[in-house]
Amino acid sequence: MFLYTMDKSRGITNGEGEMKGTKPLLSTGNDIWTTPKEFYDKLNLEFNFDFDPCPIDPTFNGLEIEWGSSNFVNPPYSNLKEWAKKSIIEWRKGKTVVLLIPARTDTAAWHDYIMLSSDIRFIRGRLKFGGSKNPAPFPSAVVVFKGVKI
Repeated sequence: MFLYTMDKSRGITNGEGEMKGTKPLLSTGNDIWTTPKEFYDKLNLEFNFDFDPCPIDPTFNGLEIEWGSSNFVNPPYSNLKEWAKKSIIEWRKGKTVVLLIPARTDTAAWHDYIMLSSDIRFIRGRLKFGGSKNPAPFPSAVVVFKGVKI
């Protein structure tokens, strides 16, 4: 018999403090997944991106540098809160930031940062990220922080 308990900081856990059956749903153990090309191309037509702070093989740390005027951000989901914070910082400088993230509306990052956007687009269906045979196990959202030059 398994004992499951509710831990305020971690959700439902088994008796040893491990999350009940969520690991396969939340993570593949890989933080590098390319954006579907057709999906990116449609967004690029609208926003004309000039910078990606999260490239596949970065030669820089996107959290520590200045971003471009119009930014596409498909961040490592394991560090989403830090990328959301940085996105807000760049947006407040008048830059446009377009995030592609999991639609995890129950997280602190969603409530503390993502909800500051006035343009949140929930994706119908599940995206199939580059190299994957199957769609993502989570819904996705595009979050737009539209820059305004002051």
